[in-house]
Amino acid sequence: MSKLESIPFITDDNKEIRFCVLEQTMINGVNYLLVSDSQDDMADDAEDMVVYIMKETADEEGGIAAYEFVEDDEELLSVSKIFEQLMEDLDFEVE
Repeated sequence: MSKLESIPFITDDNKEIRFCVLEQTMINGVNYLLVSDSQDDMADDAEDMVVYIMKETADEEGGIAAYEFVEDDEELLSVSKIFEQLMEDLDFEVE
């Protein structure tokens, strides 16, 4: 398997975390990413993989895309259903 694309995320306390992008989709003009903090390829034992849904936010400087975690429960549930359909081989639950 090949390495997944990774993106940096800067936390509120200025620490960088790298997320692997598993899937991407656009819904109603908003770009969403399904990401994992696992630095490994998706493996057969991906049961324990923790995934997050992030959405693109307006970039004030017009250069680099900025993303934030989806926190609204309704939005999270509806977007997770789309990702479930796109990633048939990955079974995940929204918590």
